[in-house]
Amino acid sequence: MASEQLMSGGGNRYYQMQSEPLPSMMSSFFSFAHGVTPESTRIFDELPQATIVSVSRPDAGDISPMLLSYTIEFQYKQFKWRLLKKASQVFYLHFALKKRLFIEEIHEKQEQVKEWLQNLGIGDHAPVVHDDDDPDDDAVLLHHDESVRNRDVPSSAALPVIRPALGRQSSMSDRAKVAMQEYLNHFLGNMDIVNSREVCKFLEVSKLSFSPEYGPKLKEEYVMVKHLPKIAKNDDSDRCCSCHWFNCCNDNWQKVWAVLKPGFLAFLGDPFDAKPLDIIVFDVLPASDGNGEGRVSLAAEVKERNPLRHAFKVTCGIRSIRLRTKSGAKVKDWVAAINDAGLRPPEGWCHPHRFGSFAPPRGLTEDGSQAQWFIDGRAAFDAIASAIEDAKSEIFLCGWWLCPELYLRRPFCEQASSRLDSLLEAKAKQGVQIYILLYKELALALKINSFYSKRKLLSIHENVRVLRYPDHFSTGVYLWSHHEKLVIVDYQICFIGGLDLCFGRYDTFEHTVGDNPPFIWPGKDYYNPRESEPNSWEDAMKDELDRGKYPRMPWHDVHCALWGPPCRDVARYFVQRWNYAKRNKAPYEEAIPLLMPQQHMVIPHYMGRSKEIEIESKNVEDNNKGIKRHDSFSSRSSLQDIPLLLPQEAEELDSLSGLPKKSVSFPFRKSKMEATIADTPMKGFVDDLDSLGLYMEISSDAKRQPGIKMSDPEWWETQERGDQVGFVDEAGQVGPRTSCHCQIIRSVSQWSAGTSQIEESIHCAYCSLIEKAEHFVYIENQFFISGLSGDETVRNRVLEALYRRIMRAYNDKKCFRIIIVIPLLPGFQGGVDDAGAASVRAIMHWQYRTICRGQNSILYNLCELLGPKTHDYISFYGLRAYGRLFDGGPLATSPVYVHSKIMIIDDSVALIGSANINDRSLLGSRDSEIGVLIEDNELVDSKMGGNPWKAGKFALSLRISLWSEHLGLSKGEINQIIDPISDSSYKDIWVATAKMNTTIYQDVFSCVPSDLIHSRLALRQSIVISKERLGHTTIDLGIAPEKLESSQNGDIKQTDPMDRLKSVRGHLVSFPLDFMCKEDLRPVFNESEYYASPQVFH
Repeated sequence: MASEQLMSGGGNRYYQMQSEPLPSMMSSFFSFAHGVTPESTRIFDELPQATIVSVSRPDAGDISPMLLSYTIEFQYKQFKWRLLKKASQVFYLHFALKKRLFIEEIHEKQEQVKEWLQNLGIGDHAPVVHDDDDPDDDAVLLHHDESVRNRDVPSSAALPVIRPALGRQSSMSDRAKVAMQEYLNHFLGNMDIVNSREVCKFLEVSKLSFSPEYGPKLKEEYVMVKHLPKIAKNDDSDRCCSCHWFNCCNDNWQKVWAVLKPGFLAFLGDPFDAKPLDIIVFDVLPASDGNGEGRVSLAAEVKERNPLRHAFKVTCGIRSIRLRTKSGAKVKDWVAAINDAGLRPPEGWCHPHRFGSFAPPRGLTEDGSQAQWFIDGRAAFDAIASAIEDAKSEIFLCGWWLCPELYLRRPFCEQASSRLDSLLEAKAKQGVQIYILLYKELALALKINSFYSKRKLLSIHENVRVLRYPDHFSTGVYLWSHHEKLVIVDYQICFIGGLDLCFGRYDTFEHTVGDNPPFIWPGKDYYNPRESEPNSWEDAMKDELDRGKYPRMPWHDVHCALWGPPCRDVARYFVQRWNYAKRNKAPYEEAIPLLMPQQHMVIPHYMGRSKEIEIESKNVEDNNKGIKRHDSFSSRSSLQDIPLLLPQEAEELDSLSGLPKKSVSFPFRKSKMEATIADTPMKGFVDDLDSLGLYMEISSDAKRQPGIKMSDPEWWETQERGDQVGFVDEAGQVGPRTSCHCQIIRSVSQWSAGTSQIEESIHCAYCSLIEKAEHFVYIENQFFISGLSGDETVRNRVLEALYRRIMRAYNDKKCFRIIIVIPLLPGFQGGVDDAGAASVRAIMHWQYRTICRGQNSILYNLCELLGPKTHDYISFYGLRAYGRLFDGGPLATSPVYVHSKIMIIDDSVALIGSANINDRSLLGSRDSEIGVLIEDNELVDSKMGGNPWKAGKFALSLRISLWSEHLGLSKGEINQIIDPISDSSYKDIWVATAKMNTTIYQDVFSCVPSDLIHSRLALRQSIVISKERLGHTTIDLGIAPEKLESSQNGDIKQTDPMDRLKSVRGHLVSFPLDFMCKEDLRPVFNESEYYASPQVFH
């Protein structure tokens, strides 16, 4: 034995001594002596309490005391749990404690003899403490019988439990109950004894039991597993007495401590370990096992060939793990406990929620669910930088592309500390653990160089861990990507949306096209993928483009911050993906740990069931029968089914919101943190999957609904925009932080997250929201590729939902608007006519096939039935910007790349995420994606079709800010667009502005794309004319002549193009529906894209 640590009764003081190795048999004997547990590894830091609830016997006629069973309720801090213990188990515990005491006494005597021999100069020499020296602070005399005595439980206390006095059966049970209570008080009243391994095993507790972030304490116990690598242990506790001779237990089964929590099952090498050897994160199970026997169970009993062995298996995702216990009764207990934990509401992680999502709707109660939107990169990146700077424990990053050299604040020369790698390094040095998941691209197809990013990130600090996934050859996944963009800080705040932390994404509402000399966009951050994609990102500060000749591509995006339970749902998804990637990429790499998902906190007033709650719930339900509009997340299970979860410490909670007082908050706008009481009745957390729907109708009747909070009618005008961090948000780039109903939705499958089935909850949400929309649908997306019913090539049905909703409005003779904003051209390198731009043309083909060309397009089908009225219902737009490349330089234009992925319904519901509208993002089996569906608790007065309307504060403020940016409206002009479907807003402002801007850009630049260019031949001619006239132009004809020439009364008149461009309002332009209408844009046989699967492009 190398060293021993002994604790004195007066405190934590240690004496370490080297000793001779013991003979093998003695070593085995003394291996039971673990000593007193050091405080750093203790499970209990205060004494638990125990109460005997009841005493029972298997047979009322059997008076044997050893067959009595005791139901014991334990409480430690806010945790309560019950155990059923037999008197025989108490006997074994008492024997184990006595054995431990006996061995420790012998061990202490042995150490005393060794010390005495050393002092006499016999045996190993050790430093001698002289009388005139002060004793070492970390040493204590070994002959301290008091510490051993403190760990003794007298047999006189156990004897009445094992042999209670005979008498009448009822009185004997009472005496047994009193005897057991007295015995428990003996060891529960001593901190040394209660932290011993024997007692912790008896109490079924571990280091994970009382961590509030993982939820309430459920079942724990030793089990046997076979799937783990060999665990190094200091003893032979897993081996029987004959193993020394016959090695009979060498069948790879190992004893581990299993810990069941509401969201996962973890395996520890020892109850005192905090790091799991393995973890099963519960996820949605298939609806059928394929044999017609109903939904697959999370845990099920397994019949062993040997009747003396008892086993069960846990199946989740693509994993199935076999476990053994000591008895059939324990198997049944484990199976019941695991299945109950997996289906327990409100999470019920193994059962699909609305839209088939893994996550339930949040914010139905006052649980701290909040959201805040950000438009464009400057606002979002500044908020993300603030969150990272405030990180205390852990940061999760996940992205399709991540650039360590990205500056999150600008001007970059003044914000060196805001560079992403610098921010992460500063936090890592403070002990914050940083986990980064990168998409491992196929290098032949993409130039994002994730290998360089990984190498750069790993060089920051040892607290930074990075995984790239998938491995293409081992997984067979070549076509699909991980497309999520996530930042999660301390499980308190997360960011999701369209923005990757990479070059080219930083932008403002002005969407500037030039930056020469570099001030805002350094090096390769001055980015235009239409012109050129860098072959290497390693020299990040070196320009890729000639700033004097080429504009950058402005980038329009929308991002979102979430607090509370929705944030923890997003973090849970990250944990699932991280653990799946670790098992596949680095299963034995200890530096890359498995992660455990945290549980959301307690809702104290939902304990148990009561008649009062049932009656109240029924009354509320009856009162709402006559109300047409219901809560967006109404469900079908009763309110009382929500279990208690674990509260945070009271002093750390804000009394209003239940959020930590020091949680990250963005003072871009002053948040109004008043609590909103959302007692809206819930009919169930799970809808019938055949009728997935969102009943989101909200009208003036909403004021009679409980849980809906009304705002000041002039909230938008009076909302303060001061206290900005780093900039003044006069453009409305940052939304109000509001209490919301939120649900996390995603696209995942077996290859991307190891799930057992495909989840396409984003697709379901899109279709359901559109179907239930009352007045309008506003969409911004990077792609728009979808199919109508019967389309066997494009399988997502967003287009079908839009078509059906328009036809319903037409048949009902009601006003209904659908506005769709997408990029004018795909953001890939190459001119539309270039030989190497087949990918650009292929994507154009699929988008035009969806919009207006051929029998599968929506405009073709609508025009056949509605004629010219079609454009009153649906219209398509893009964004464009202009400016000088430098002072006195050429005047240039560029399409603003629409990269946002949002949908707003009726100014009441918003969907924000990473998913594009195409099969890649929506089918679930292809790219992995994540999004959030948001509906406000707080309603504001608005207008809809000329009538009063109760709009959601989050959704309405987001739409108004987006429209103000696109239309170039000032703060004082927003009242003109409050009503999104009235002719005065839609036709006179939105449509008119788009047409006017389109005409001006065509007159000044003759730019591409254009409704005037119908073929590649016409495009070539335009390029030749432009180059002859200007000498230089961009790939999309984006350079203006020095003077515009026009004919007036037979005379040629020259004007300054800036005079014409001054009439441009905002960035909105019409989408060119006739561009290349005479061309088949599909790849041809001599292009490599011809041999690629068409699924790559749609």
